[in-house]
Amino acid sequence: MSAIDAGDVAVSGLAPRKSRWLMAGRLARDNPLALFGLLVVLVLAVSAVFAPLIAPYGPTDLGVGARNLDPSWKHLFGTEDLGRDMFSRVVFGARISLIVGFSSVIFGTVVGTALGIFSGYSGGAIDGVIQRTVDTFIAFPALLGLLILRQVLGPSVETLIIAIGIGIIFPVTRIVRGAVLSEKNNQYVEAARALGASTPRILFLHIAPNVAALAIIIATNFLGAAILLEAALAFLGLGIPEGTDFSMLFFLSFVGLDTPSWLGFLTGPSVTWGRDVSAARNSFPVHIWWAFFPGLAITLTVLGFNLLGDGLRDILDPRLRGRL
Repeated sequence: MSAIDAGDVAVSGLAPRKSRWLMAGRLARDNPLALFGLLVVLVLAVSAVFAPLIAPYGPTDLGVGARNLDPSWKHLFGTEDLGRDMFSRVVFGARISLIVGFSSVIFGTVVGTALGIFSGYSGGAIDGVIQRTVDTFIAFPALLGLLILRQVLGPSVETLIIAIGIGIIFPVTRIVRGAVLSEKNNQYVEAARALGASTPRILFLHIAPNVAALAIIIATNFLGAAILLEAALAFLGLGIPEGTDFSMLFFLSFVGLDTPSWLGFLTGPSVTWGRDVSAARNSFPVHIWWAFFPGLAITLTVLGFNLLGDGLRDILDPRLRGRL
């Protein structure tokens, strides 16, 4: 190998790493709001996972301070009418929002994407039946549907995830179907058919990867809505009951397994922001800080996921990628 060839190889090996760092810096510069959204999501994730280390008190510990204290250095967000520390409750409340939001969106997006791909590629009577079903469910009030499912299935984390996930399936199906209708007439699909590729192979190896970016963007945008729906149900008193033990590894209990002892810090009482806002609304005398900080946490979380979704759209959408 000549010296010139060796130099070319070295440069080509370094170029991808350099270009990735340059692209990351350019994205941070051109999308400051998306960067802010990412920081909010990271803070939410860290708060949820390490809540026992961050919170100075347990979320259900009574009388750690006087009733209805204003924010101070000892109680950063004040206390509520039972003397519980509001900062600790806000930190632990991130767990419910994170688990319910991510789990319901993943469930709804995966099922909705699969239905959308199948509906758009099949066409004909199958497509018509699926789309009329989608129209029917979209026309039904989402919050009313959640209330019905909650009453039928009972109050639990699994119920919230299933109920919110079902509400996400149908709009995702419609959006993905529109993308598949344009993708299935592209030349790479025609070439796959000409080579004798089966329908499942075309769907999963050719069409699905080309709509995956769209599905990720949709999922990120629905995360904020899912967290807001969970807060709305808790505000109405129809969320997870107060005092219920909750594990961030809820899927282990869903299949009948216990959380390992070394992951015990991921287990604790269920605390939700929406229920605290509702309790503060019904308290007398009115203590504004009791409702303000959980409400602020809901607002920042929904805003963060929405801004992050907009940033991912700019990165993953081929029509916008050239501007970065």
